[in-house]
Amino acid sequence: MTTRLFGEPVRRREDPRLLTGGGRYLDDIGEGAFEAAFVRSPHAHAVIRDIDVSAAIDVEGLVAIYTWEDLPARLAEPLPLLIPHPALTHGRTAHPLARDVVRHVGEPVVMVVARDRYLAEDVCALIEVDYEPLTPVVGIERARRAETLVHRDVPGNVGAHLVQEVRSATGLGAREAIEAAPYRLEFGLDIERSAATPLEGRGVHARWDAGDRSLRVHSSTQTSTSVRMAIAAKLGLPLPQVEVVAPDVGGGFGVKIVHPWPEEVLVPWAAMLLGHEVRWTEDRREHFVSSAHERAQAHHVRVGFDDRGRVLGLDVTILHDHGAYTPYGIIVPIITSTQLPGPYRLGAYRVEFSSLYTNTVQVTPYRGAGRPQAVFCMERTMDRIARHLGLDRTAVREANFIQPEEFPYDQGLTFQDGRPLIYDSGDYPASLRMLKELVGWDDFPALRERAAGQGRRLGIGIGCYVEGTGVGPYEGGHVQITSDGRVHVSTGLTSQGQGHETVFAQIAASELGVPIERVSVVTGDTRRFGYAVGTFASRAAVMSGNAIALACGKVREKALRIASDALEADPGDLEIVDGVVRVVGSPGAGLPLATVAVLSNPLRYAFDAEAGRATQFAGTPSPDRPPVAEGDEPGLEGRGYYSPIRSTFASGMHAAIVETDPLTAEIRILRYAVVHDCGNLINPMIVEGQIHGGVAQGVGGALYERMVYDEHGQLLNASFMDFLMPYATEVPHVETAHLRTPSPLNPLGVKGAGEAGVIPVSAVIASAVEDAEGIRIDRMPISPSELFDLRRSASPDRRTGQTGSATSLLRNTQ
Repeated sequence: MTTRLFGEPVRRREDPRLLTGGGRYLDDIGEGAFEAAFVRSPHAHAVIRDIDVSAAIDVEGLVAIYTWEDLPARLAEPLPLLIPHPALTHGRTAHPLARDVVRHVGEPVVMVVARDRYLAEDVCALIEVDYEPLTPVVGIERARRAETLVHRDVPGNVGAHLVQEVRSATGLGAREAIEAAPYRLEFGLDIERSAATPLEGRGVHARWDAGDRSLRVHSSTQTSTSVRMAIAAKLGLPLPQVEVVAPDVGGGFGVKIVHPWPEEVLVPWAAMLLGHEVRWTEDRREHFVSSAHERAQAHHVRVGFDDRGRVLGLDVTILHDHGAYTPYGIIVPIITSTQLPGPYRLGAYRVEFSSLYTNTVQVTPYRGAGRPQAVFCMERTMDRIARHLGLDRTAVREANFIQPEEFPYDQGLTFQDGRPLIYDSGDYPASLRMLKELVGWDDFPALRERAAGQGRRLGIGIGCYVEGTGVGPYEGGHVQITSDGRVHVSTGLTSQGQGHETVFAQIAASELGVPIERVSVVTGDTRRFGYAVGTFASRAAVMSGNAIALACGKVREKALRIASDALEADPGDLEIVDGVVRVVGSPGAGLPLATVAVLSNPLRYAFDAEAGRATQFAGTPSPDRPPVAEGDEPGLEGRGYYSPIRSTFASGMHAAIVETDPLTAEIRILRYAVVHDCGNLINPMIVEGQIHGGVAQGVGGALYERMVYDEHGQLLNASFMDFLMPYATEVPHVETAHLRTPSPLNPLGVKGAGEAGVIPVSAVIASAVEDAEGIRIDRMPISPSELFDLRRSASPDRRTGQTGSATSLLRNTQ
């Protein structure tokens, strides 16, 4: 493999098309299609007593109205529970249209199809649904009390309960180790609910061809192959008769990994029934009240440690709010519970979680997927230990780090993929040294003192994390070189802005020795590649990147073999440079890959002058060999699959300096630094872009974004007027540095990077605000009004003492 392009900051190839309006999104597809709209529940919990459509049926332009009773048998069943787990003892999923009971505001009850969306919405307004309201369960505490049940057959509102424990080297359980430790702390932590809110909501377009009984579906999804299989199963169609294409997708961040959403089966079903194209695009309020949320968890922490701050025992109990349904299983709390130890060697660790039903929108992974909660818990614990002992916060972390020589390091837990959680590589002490230098940690006390002289209040915070990436089971890639010398790459996973068109082209160009301009990339189209898992869990570069590299290896080997016959040279003496196969050391003796592609496909007919070189009377083929050798195939193409034995683990550390206004309690980020290790970098510029975008999203989650429900289960801020997001003015400049510890688990030595930026931000900001204010920060996000109230009402046991330097000797009173 040449390294001329692998590792280079190649500019994103997709940007000119997208920035000049050349993108093709879901709503650009299907002009003239019938449009769908949905009557959605205004209640968080209610019985459906009757649906009256009489006032709507005479509206001109109405095509159809469907309720649950109209659905065929397979479609009328609950939607799939995608990831079963033994601990998920009471998994529940919704029906495509509500049957008998609605369990959150926004649940679809009636589907309307009309000539256009305006008419469909008008018809929805005329349909009367008679509800009998029931008492809703809102929030973790009410779910835990279980005075009302979200599902009558789920005792205590507990969908799942799981305990994992790793004993100490001396055989002590976590609780025993804590009791035996010289120091102990006990406290609670909370993270509130948030959501992905991508620029483009969900959407589906379907076209049924009655002639050949084929269905083509476009969906704004992160997993086109899985949507395809779900549609085929629900509609009773043979898989080869269903095609699913993900066009340009305007962001996903996890919410579009669920499959199928109700609309992804209802819209194709309606298209088949009506014999006409049907389309639905989600409006913004629909996205807030009917798509997935995440984050909400409450943690109870008990920790025991020694005088150096080394954790001897850690016991964490997690209450996880998974909303009304569990279509994606319990992946989020599993990730939280297993990623919580981070880069640390804990003496003994016990984690227990209960996943609870509430009458709110279902919870599925959102960028970070349980890790922001885990890091908030672990890093707040590290800060509390440092405060209690009067140690520098970085010193406590150093005392607990897994050391470079200890890799691979088995944490003794079972990860989200059902496999052992074993860290493959890393150097956490080096990351911390780099971060301290980057942010100026040791110089901060002098900076704080100068600011205090000006009446300003500054604090510094830190957060460390480890992120499981490249989760299996597999991804594939197909590579073809055509007779014009172009390289065509396809893979089944989808793209939502990550830069796949660029990085996959870099891999192919580097592996094949061709100019990147000759490489094209297609993702998310089941017509081009039918086997895939999807884009999530920071897995694209690890999974599809390695699969494409393996496919390129097959193509390269075949190209050298074919060229060796034409050049009368040994394949081992050949190389590919700038798209030409040539003899090493003899640049003049070469054959373009375009010609090799022609020779790879023996022809009877000459379609053009170049094709004539592959016909039966050209050259001097051996009469003793068939034109296509046994076990070979015509054409210069190859297919490769990468399936890892387990996930690879990226890591990183963030630090921030914040200023809190003494009067208004406004929180401003003055400086933000990131050190990140994702192994070998395919494209450093794209990795930095991923980190910067993640930090922006993390700032939103730390200071602005939250889903606010009232006691009736009504989402109070279901619009961008009320759901706050950071603007460019609130997102700090991000200083980045990269540490490279290549993964030994895959040929490219890469780890994922897509979620890295968002994971530790809440922990970092909480650490910095606490350092500035001298008041414990136990829940996130935090707003100026909340900080203002904390200043007024903080009890003595919540105060950490006066604001001090990063090496403050103040002791916690607990």
